[in-house]
Amino acid sequence: MNTCRRNFMKCVGLSPIVLNMPGVLGAFDKELKFPRKFTKSICEMCSSRCFIDVRVDKENKLFIQGNIYSKATQGKICARGGSGVSQLLDPKRLVKPLLRIGERGEGKFKEISWEEAYKFIALKLNEIKSKYGAKSVAFASKSGPESIFINQFAYAYGSPNIFDHGNTCPSAYSVALKSVFGTSSLERDYANAKFILSFGHNIYEGMVISYIRAINKALEKGCKLVSLDPRFSMLSSKANEWIPIKPASDVAFMLAFIHILIYEELYDKKFIQKYTIGFEKLKESIKDYTPELMTKECDIDAKKIKELARECASFSPHCIVDYGHRSTFTPEEIEFRRAIAIANTLLGNIETKGGIYFLKNAKIYNKFAKENVAPIFENVLPKIIKPKDLRIDGVDIKDGEFSKIGEKRGIYTKVFNTILTQDPYPISGLFISRSNPVITANNAKEVIAALKKLELFVCIDIYLSDSAMYADVILPESSYLERDEQFLANAGKYPSYSVRQKVLDPIGDTKASNQIFKELATYMNLNKFFPYKDIEDFRMKQAFKYPEFIYELKNKGVLEYGIELLARDKESIEKFIEKYPNSKQFLDEDGEFKDLLACQTLSGKIELFDEVLEKACARGALTYNKIKLKEENEFYFIQGKVAVHTNGHTVNVPWLNALMDNNAVWINQKIANDLNLKKGDSIKITNEVGSVIAQVLPTIGIREDTIFAYFSFGHINKKGISASYLLKNDISPVCGNNVHTIGVSIEKV
Repeated sequence: MNTCRRNFMKCVGLSPIVLNMPGVLGAFDKELKFPRKFTKSICEMCSSRCFIDVRVDKENKLFIQGNIYSKATQGKICARGGSGVSQLLDPKRLVKPLLRIGERGEGKFKEISWEEAYKFIALKLNEIKSKYGAKSVAFASKSGPESIFINQFAYAYGSPNIFDHGNTCPSAYSVALKSVFGTSSLERDYANAKFILSFGHNIYEGMVISYIRAINKALEKGCKLVSLDPRFSMLSSKANEWIPIKPASDVAFMLAFIHILIYEELYDKKFIQKYTIGFEKLKESIKDYTPELMTKECDIDAKKIKELARECASFSPHCIVDYGHRSTFTPEEIEFRRAIAIANTLLGNIETKGGIYFLKNAKIYNKFAKENVAPIFENVLPKIIKPKDLRIDGVDIKDGEFSKIGEKRGIYTKVFNTILTQDPYPISGLFISRSNPVITANNAKEVIAALKKLELFVCIDIYLSDSAMYADVILPESSYLERDEQFLANAGKYPSYSVRQKVLDPIGDTKASNQIFKELATYMNLNKFFPYKDIEDFRMKQAFKYPEFIYELKNKGVLEYGIELLARDKESIEKFIEKYPNSKQFLDEDGEFKDLLACQTLSGKIELFDEVLEKACARGALTYNKIKLKEENEFYFIQGKVAVHTNGHTVNVPWLNALMDNNAVWINQKIANDLNLKKGDSIKITNEVGSVIAQVLPTIGIREDTIFAYFSFGHINKKGISASYLLKNDISPVCGNNVHTIGVSIEKV
């Protein structure tokens, strides 16, 4: 079905604006082609990647709704997901490759063909490789299914330096889980919890629909939710109790919490004996961290700490101490997030209903079922031996301080410091996809200075982002509504599968990442590392053994196999054995699937003391290291997510920008009164890193010593502030994460 883009834009409420900027959608007026009227796919307006159903009606209006076949989201989407059409037809979208013709950051580009772009990039990459070696080019992408293609290209080229966005967001909790459990592949059974302790994990604004529905279900059944957060977040408004903890002091609270669990013997002794190692060392390390001592650090009464520890333990194992997602609160993230992982272990909630469980992929599930329950895909991309050169960030040093960070994750913000200092060696080229470090990395001025110094900077994006402004070449990626992708195998209590399918043919001259890197590889004689004709051929190579599966997945968009499996939940085990009788052979003397808790740690058990970290940096035990993040006369400056935007990704989307185009800074009402500040007044926020001008929002929902702003703002020619202009590019121990808490002073403008 064909329709005119101009008429289509009217249907979705957009006027056909024609812009002078080369390479943008506003300069085009061509027909849009829809392969089908109904398409099951996957959203990409944020990292949650919810399952969607896209409909083109009789009047050629595009409508995005949730996919009813998903048990997790049950046909629901959020404001971001519903606005995908606004992004699709945004006149400012890039639809042609661009080559820089002015100074970096000047914003002067010209349109070029894909062939010209590929030849330019290939020539520059080969020049850098011959001068400095392949290691001198870094490659970075936001984590997700598409990142396999940029990583494959990087290794084929010969660079070990591949990164995702992890150290600016979730790196710390994944490192902590890996320290304790040997893997970060765990999840929380919110829906069945009876007590949840949350530290700033604001899922109602971080907007993970499956989590929201699960917590809502738990609350409806009487679960007690306690929120420890310096501000009154959306999650705090749902909680039974909000405790405004002092910023970055969460670790002090958790050490006292664990002290009570151990010294009042509230922990699950049988579980600790059976599944863990290092308890006595843990007990020794925690002995001095009493609630009476830690109360001065976290600003929470010792009596309240004891009360929460005892109450949480009373619901064991149906309780969760939530390890969160964005984990950039404090330089001591490793102590904080490990303390949470250890607390859950002490509570004995691992592999129980309402606790925490290991993710089961098809291979694991089939093994314990003793049947071929779920499809197992073939690997399509040939495995490439990791380049021999050492990385710039040290995550590949065996048993080193940062060795628990995955090599596909790395420490992204280390790239910009390395460009400027050339330590441990020069980085002369940067290739990024779906990444906007000027907005999302700490210290934007340092990032910009680094980008200006590069010999080659290539950016794949759908917009001329703050970072793309400094690129030599910008390659326009098809939006998620315009591209097909590989079949995805997911893991949970049971295996599941999903697929992104294009709703319409690409507008203009955009391409998907799987196509971009395959085509670029042919210009560099690396095409053998991308052995597929197109994405449909890729899919067939993945799942050729399962033709019925392919048909059904394309029709439904998401498939789930088997039944729930929790290795220590009696009801789950009984149902699993009833359905898969041969699985009974895996039961131990306690009637549990003990082998499902076999960890990828040195001991094979859950480790309450980390021998590797002890040798590498003397952090094997839990330790309290006092930190100073602000001066006496300063405020803590903290940030968080907002429900209608996604970090550096959506502020240009017209519908979402209309919903929220500014991020006024939260300030306590009493402080605002003292400073004669009213809603909408402007203030100057200053610290050693920089300064910004912001509007204020006085509220009683924040501590007096703290100010808060949402991420996603402060872009080029857009309202609001970007926290990256106030944050240091410091790297925390072990986790390698940036820290998003810092001291600032404010004055009325």
